[in-house]
Amino acid sequence: MAGARDELWDAVDARDELTAARGVFALLDSGLAAEDILLEVIAPVQRKVGAEWAAGRITVAQEHAATAIHERVIAALAHRSAPPSGLTGVTVTVACVEGEWHALPARILAETLRLRGHTVDYLGAQVPTPHLVAHLHRTAPDVVALSSSLPTRLPTAHAAIAAVRATGVPVLAGGAAFAADGRYARLLGADAWAADAREAAGVLSRGLPRPGPEAARPAVEDLPHLDDQEYTNVSRGKRRLVRGTLAGLEQRLPEMLSYSETQRERTAEDLAHIVDFLAAALYTDDSTLFTGFLDWTGDILEARGVPARVLLPGLDLLRQELKDFPRTLDLLTQGVDVLRARDPRPTIPGPGTAA
Repeated sequence: MAGARDELWDAVDARDELTAARGVFALLDSGLAAEDILLEVIAPVQRKVGAEWAAGRITVAQEHAATAIHERVIAALAHRSAPPSGLTGVTVTVACVEGEWHALPARILAETLRLRGHTVDYLGAQVPTPHLVAHLHRTAPDVVALSSSLPTRLPTAHAAIAAVRATGVPVLAGGAAFAADGRYARLLGADAWAADAREAAGVLSRGLPRPGPEAARPAVEDLPHLDDQEYTNVSRGKRRLVRGTLAGLEQRLPEMLSYSETQRERTAEDLAHIVDFLAAALYTDDSTLFTGFLDWTGDILEARGVPARVLLPGLDLLRQELKDFPRTLDLLTQGVDVLRARDPRPTIPGPGTAA
């Protein structure tokens, strides 16, 4: 299997879709099950694509090209393989939550469930919750499988979970956004969580009961910490916070005045990501969501030759902007501590990373 993964990686790294497809078809013709190809060849290679980008060894464009090849190869594989005859599964709608564009994990799940004999309605990336609910009223599936890769989509995922359950359809959650142990799926009221496609198939084989009448109550009732309105204020004030922090950085770091428009846009994007993860941590009341993001961002920066401490001035300015919000201030302070503990080097502002 390792050799097959290496060959697929070489093909997608070279942007050679035909070789990638031929290799996958050869595995199928050799007798390897389509499910094993999906989960033990394609999925690990896709994870390597992400790891190579994080390490700075491939560009965003290369990552997108590799992902697109995998998507087309999976579609071709689906046309070449069929589920075993005689299986009677459930009807499953598979969709990514609103704002979630990372659709490949959901596609792999959809094809795996189809191979297990389930009837799958795959809706793809970025499905607005009202449209999802309208679709459920028309199709009446047995289960909805919601996928999300980015923790910043958790508030939206919560709204989707609540809206789906209010229709009487149980929700199976999956994807990196819900954490490696599924704790955010449980926090946000999903009926079940699965770490991968095989586990999801196991959940469906055991069955999921329909939600009871309690599913109709407002979702936020399960999150009493939101009563302090800190999440609402931070999320709604995102544009103001980014704009104010960017202006403060220009005063603190004179070299930013010579930034190109592209460099300024990248810096603003960095700040927006910080605010997004800060808001998500406030929503879940979990500091590790924010500090983990900063630690990961530090890895990304250092892989590109920029010290993690480049983030500190932006965090300090955000602390000043949000000094009247205790939970937010505590999160920012913890973030500063994490960055200072990991990187003793002096701050060296880099293009688009002055946050």
